[in-house]
Amino acid sequence: MSVEIKVPALGESVTEATVAKWLVKVGDAVAIDQPLCELETDKVTVEVNASVAGSIADLAVEEGATIQVGAVLCHIEAGAAGAAAAAPKPAAAMPPAAPKAPPPPLAAAPVPAAAPPGANLAASGPAARKLAEEKNVPAAAIQPTGKDGRATKEDVLAALASVPAPSAPAAKPAVPAGPRTRGDREERVRMTRLRRTIANRLKEAQNTAAMLTTFNEVDMTNVMALRERLKEDFEKKHGARLGFMSFFVKACIAGLKELPSVNAEIEGDELVYKNYYDIGVAVGTPQGLVVPVLRDADVLDFAGIEKGIGELGRKARDGKLSVADLTGGTFTISNGGVYGSLMSTPILNPPQSGILGMHKIQQRPMVVGGEIKARPMMYLAMSYDHRIIDGREAVLFLVRVKECIEDPERLLLGV
Repeated sequence: MSVEIKVPALGESVTEATVAKWLVKVGDAVAIDQPLCELETDKVTVEVNASVAGSIADLAVEEGATIQVGAVLCHIEAGAAGAAAAAPKPAAAMPPAAPKAPPPPLAAAPVPAAAPPGANLAASGPAARKLAEEKNVPAAAIQPTGKDGRATKEDVLAALASVPAPSAPAAKPAVPAGPRTRGDREERVRMTRLRRTIANRLKEAQNTAAMLTTFNEVDMTNVMALRERLKEDFEKKHGARLGFMSFFVKACIAGLKELPSVNAEIEGDELVYKNYYDIGVAVGTPQGLVVPVLRDADVLDFAGIEKGIGELGRKARDGKLSVADLTGGTFTISNGGVYGSLMSTPILNPPQSGILGMHKIQQRPMVVGGEIKARPMMYLAMSYDHRIIDGREAVLFLVRVKECIEDPERLLLGV
């Protein structure tokens, strides 16, 4: 019995996918739940598994094809031994096409009669004279039809149409953009669906939002000391590593509660203020940047935040994120510092109105209590949509984050 394997439902608003890679070929034996192919959507990559054991009878679509949810991917012959499927019969050879008859010879163009002597422009009407002068039509090119060799306006127009235009200089051959002369040392790879979506969404943010970035710097001394003192006990008790991200999530939530517009979005001609805090955490993967969402982060403790971020990071690297993991965030945190970035201007993750950029921790000389001391400093960048967030609110938000990080007891006591 032949069983159809179809594109499964991929989440709300997702109607199509691209066949990124086939993991089987025709004739392969497969077991129940064995991955058959990888489908790539605008947000995630998912595997489609076999619903029955048998052998692959055919592959209905090729790699790279875009198909709708519910479309047939392949057929499995249930219970078959997995021997190679019979090769399709070659199509019958087509008889050679009859040679085309040669095209009929072109009719010779009629030879125009010899033109009479040039028009007498001086004796012609004023309209004809003026037109000939404006268009620089020589008298010899005009075939007059008026009385006594006089040219009419229509004669001048006819001559103007017959005068060949001056030949334009030969155009230089177009120089290919980029190092095309070294094509043998280049590689062309089709953009993945995820990469195209990332490009489109980032450009959408630039085209739509009135995006602006404000900066500050934060002294990481106290957070680093607290983390160093308690990280072993924290890991033993909670089974999770104590990182800096949980401190920044907590600090951002404190700022979002005080400045609700940073946690809002524009929908049509309305402002939507959100009384929940779903924090997106940008994660770099081999397939591209994804932003899984930590739900209701305001009700989680430090351990819950660290565990949640760790789980989302693992799912992102393994390609196991679902559409639900990537939708509905209210604010985003991006940590370019893990790659060594010292300063950047992060781009909004639409329809959100704010994003915090963390950066590399670097020892810098700072004035502390009237003395110059080396301090572990981090630059912070806050990009925001100026349509909804005023500069005052953006600056106050970033200052609030700075205060919470430099004095982490505030986070523990909720002040």
